[in-house]
Amino acid sequence: MDSRLIEVGHPETRSSVRVYEGGDGPELLFLHGAGGLFPDDPFLESLANHYRVYAPLLPGFEDSEGGDHLRGMLDFTLHAFDVFDALSLHQPLVVGHSMGGMIAAEMAAIAPTEIQRLALLAPAGLWKDEHPIEDLFSKLPFELPALLLHDPETNGALLSSGGNFNDPEFLSDFLVGNARRLGTAGKLLFPVPDRGLRDRLYRIKAHTAVIWGRSDRLIPPVYGNDFVNEIPIATLHSIEEAGHMLQYEQTEAVIKILATLHN
Repeated sequence: MDSRLIEVGHPETRSSVRVYEGGDGPELLFLHGAGGLFPDDPFLESLANHYRVYAPLLPGFEDSEGGDHLRGMLDFTLHAFDVFDALSLHQPLVVGHSMGGMIAAEMAAIAPTEIQRLALLAPAGLWKDEHPIEDLFSKLPFELPALLLHDPETNGALLSSGGNFNDPEFLSDFLVGNARRLGTAGKLLFPVPDRGLRDRLYRIKAHTAVIWGRSDRLIPPVYGNDFVNEIPIATLHSIEEAGHMLQYEQTEAVIKILATLHN
């Protein structure tokens, strides 16, 4: 994937946004979760075999900067539309994972005629007292694989990009970067990821695929039913042997579901 920095937003509060892009085919906008993207991201590389992929990073992730003015849900949603416009996208398939799914759903609710195809991968944004979501902000690095993956033994190295949390230098660098990422994510997800999205889902007109890993231990799969019950044209897809990071554990299964949105 190639990448470039673009400038978006109001002249007095502009943000520098790192955008990864590549591939050929229909346009696809991917909005990442609280963990950001991985180096040589394998999911994006696979998507690029089927789509022209655009994957912007929120301020606080890698070298994207200028997020002080992003204070709440509306700010993040309009920021996403600023990126959308700067990239001159025309009715792309919008795919969001976790926190990115929350933003993608808000985009589709705020501008229902702009987003015609939507895929939400284990999206955040709802809250049920009887099914609480794990507190990602309280977890130590070594606790993340078991929380986020169906098979932490096999896939655990993905979360550290192959690094070793027992290496003090690597751990220090990871914690500094993670603090920046969670500082941004916390504006939407802390203390609970509920910013009223449920009340706006009815506005979504996009054909929507809601996709969940059956082994998701961060956001329980039961939330998928709430999304499809509230979004007028939505289908729930459940993927075996996949946790919260379903697009990395079962990449081809996710891409096959995305293809159904073009039928």
